[in-house]
Amino acid sequence: MEKHDLLHEFPEFKEKIHLLKVEDKHFRKLFDEYHELQNRIYNINAGIEVVMDEYGHELKAKLLFLKDTIYNYLIK
Repeated sequence: MEKHDLLHEFPEFKEKIHLLKVEDKHFRKLFDEYHELQNRIYNINAGIEVVMDEYGHELKAKLLFLKDTIYNYLIK
């Protein structure tokens, strides 16, 4: 099982992601929240952390929403 950080998800935006992390507080917050959720979901899928299925699905939906929000931020 792989972790899918933003640089893996959007390799074409590597420089823009770095620039936005440094210069834009809102983007940095989105970036940090994405990685925190990604790590949590990885731990759930790996059996390190146990949660109810419904809550796991909520976390995955939130991760997808964040990913879409970040993508829209990157294409601006």
